[in-house]
Amino acid sequence: MAVDYAVIVVYLAGMLAMGWWGMRRAKSKSEFLVAGRRLGPGMYSGTMAAIVLGGASTIGGVGLGYQYGLSGAWMVFTIGLGLLALSVFFSARIARLKVYTVSEMLDLRYGGKAGIISGVVMWAYTLMLAVTSTIAYATIFDVLFDVNRTVAIVLGGAIVVAYSTLGGMWSITLTDMVQFVVKTIGVLLLLLPIAVVKAGGFSEMKAQLPTEYFDPLGIGGETIFTYVLIYTFGMLIGQDIWQRVFTARSDTTARWGGTVAGTYCLVYAIAGAVIGTAAKVMYPNLASADAAFATIVKDELPMGVRGLVLAAALAAVMSTSSGALIACATVANNDIWSRLRGVVGRGGGGDEPQDEVKGNRVFILIMGVGVILIAIALNDVVEALTVAYNLLVGGLLVPIIGGLLWRRGTAAGALSAVCVGGVAVVGLMWHYGILANQPIYYGLLASLAVYVVVSLATPPTDAAVLAAWRERLAGRAEPAPEALAAAGDSGAPSPSGV
Repeated sequence: MAVDYAVIVVYLAGMLAMGWWGMRRAKSKSEFLVAGRRLGPGMYSGTMAAIVLGGASTIGGVGLGYQYGLSGAWMVFTIGLGLLALSVFFSARIARLKVYTVSEMLDLRYGGKAGIISGVVMWAYTLMLAVTSTIAYATIFDVLFDVNRTVAIVLGGAIVVAYSTLGGMWSITLTDMVQFVVKTIGVLLLLLPIAVVKAGGFSEMKAQLPTEYFDPLGIGGETIFTYVLIYTFGMLIGQDIWQRVFTARSDTTARWGGTVAGTYCLVYAIAGAVIGTAAKVMYPNLASADAAFATIVKDELPMGVRGLVLAAALAAVMSTSSGALIACATVANNDIWSRLRGVVGRGGGGDEPQDEVKGNRVFILIMGVGVILIAIALNDVVEALTVAYNLLVGGLLVPIIGGLLWRRGTAAGALSAVCVGGVAVVGLMWHYGILANQPIYYGLLASLAVYVVVSLATPPTDAAVLAAWRERLAGRAEPAPEALAAAGDSGAPSPSGV
């Protein structure tokens, strides 16, 4: 394993070096949180693909392939479909808003009424996403170094927290590009063909496994529909995804770069399912489907290659973890803490950008330590992550998409949708069980119904707010500092959303 260890150590050292380099680039709030909104198509595509394809997509995707065959690709496939929908239909408008968080978009659209409530929901989602990604280090480091769970979580988490705190989005973007390349080589170009060959080729796989393993819908129509509701719609509204859209340097970059990343996700989904299917042929009696990835890597790959593929798994986990961490810290600082302290919309001046960088850096460090501690305390966060996703989609999908598509939607309708959808999801999870499908179905329907009814029953959004919103959507409005300060003092929505 010496060669494999060397590959991993070089990879981890490179992550820290890029964090240090990113620190020298991140001199303003925009540079630190959204890479100065300067990413071109190549870097944008790579970093977007990296953030959405995490440990669940890699280790979990292979596990679903092991359990269900080719139809196990549907979970990751719906993630790719969501990214494609976001890129084609919404990303250009989102990028033109020039905001930092989803809640700021809601404030712009509805008149400053939904920020803190939506921020709390988004914060819970990003926090649990970061926690689940951090727990995944335990599996990978156990295979690599045979260390206990707590040490693995602290080691992996500390590296992610270090480079994210140092350079913010610049460090995360650079590390994501490396992670994207490592994942492509390790999973698509090495593990996929090796697994198929070791299993005897597709003809042998078909001969050894039941026919339902090769049925595209074998996982079940209801499961696929639930994946669409949770993951496809989740891609449309998650802060971790939107924050990457904000890094695009132009509308075209956001649209076409995201389309390339979404297409890559579709290919990655199929690859994971095929690898899992091959693992089923080689290891038909594994105690856990999620062990398929680690088992095939440990037993079937030659040294060096094994280290690279494990680095690919580590890259997948780190990219999601770092993206969720900076999203969590951004929401906590900009949408919750700053609003509670009454400093939203504060104008710049003097060394203000550097002060904001320091503030966001502190929040990343605090959130990162909290994520590590929670990950150590929890043994299984699948249910907690399900709660977070259900709250995200059930509470925020309707007001966000409604705000983008329906002019008649109002602040009262948006707030009602967030509250009713969130409460309905929680109540239904208590009644049906956390992992049941009904909570997300009925929670979304309740949120939609309340949004429409309340919006139609209340006065339309102020014409000035809608006019400012349309100007921002068109990319024609840039707020002056004095306007920001006035908006913050009056409690009205900040034209810039910051």
